[in-house]
Amino acid sequence: MAAPPARARADYDYLIKLLLIGDSGVGKSCLLLRFSDGSFTTSFITTIGIDFKIRTIELDGKRIKLQIWDTAGQERFRTITTAYYRGAMGILLVYDVTDESSFNNIRNWIRNIEQHASDNVNKILVGNKADMDESKRAVPTSKGQALADEYGIKFFETSTKTNLNVEEVLFSIARDIKQRLADTDSKAEPQTIKINQPDQPAAAQNSTCCGS
Repeated sequence: MAAPPARARADYDYLIKLLLIGDSGVGKSCLLLRFSDGSFTTSFITTIGIDFKIRTIELDGKRIKLQIWDTAGQERFRTITTAYYRGAMGILLVYDVTDESSFNNIRNWIRNIEQHASDNVNKILVGNKADMDESKRAVPTSKGQALADEYGIKFFETSTKTNLNVEEVLFSIARDIKQRLADTDSKAEPQTIKINQPDQPAAAQNSTCCGS
């Protein structure tokens, strides 16, 4: 009997790796906990390096296994987290709506993505702590939406405390990635034919060059 294809294991149809990035204290770990375990904590514990959770969801009749990685936001840990960009299929850029500097740093995080992640990685902008009193808000919703529009990505405001839009954010990016993977699968056949017909003279030339 033939082995099942990579995306059709017994317990899921697609495995999707997501990455949470953003400054320290914006609530990345809280987002992860709320989505994976349905829990919320007010205590702040710094993530050392990398943590991850797994949750399987049903989406458009398919079982999607989400592997969600939570990265440390501190500058001194960024050399660790850059190694995880490459395998990410989707990245959630998280800022705190009460902390303008965390919002301004989103551009730096996007530059990191452009340097280290795959070109076709899906991105989504998340303004967390939307439950906070308006007097404490430093970043208006319109400003978050404008930044997302500038980069051509989706935007959500969330609250891990009240569970506002937490499911919606993860389901939204998972659906977009699933669609991208499905489109890639449908085009895989002609690509395979091309790969099996290498340009022999070019290959020979390259090996000579490398050996000289």
